[in-house]
Amino acid sequence: MAFLNTLLQTAFKRAIVQAAIKVAIVVGTILNLINQGGRLLDGLPLSWFHVGLNYLVPYCVSSYSAARNEMHRNEEKT
Repeated sequence: MAFLNTLLQTAFKRAIVQAAIKVAIVVGTILNLINQGGRLLDGLPLSWFHVGLNYLVPYCVSSYSAARNEMHRNEEKT
């Protein structure tokens, strides 16, 4: 439980959140174009659930990775 608390506290640090948002915007946009480009070209509506996931997943991966990296660096210092 302590690991999860530390991970979440680290993942919500301002620098990590800002970096993860930037990654999510770039990667999420590319994923949406890949995954829903055909729907757009066919004039079909977007699946907003999938639009959300295409941004949420890269955000989560980026913030988790950055938080784990920072936690690992902090462990090495002690």
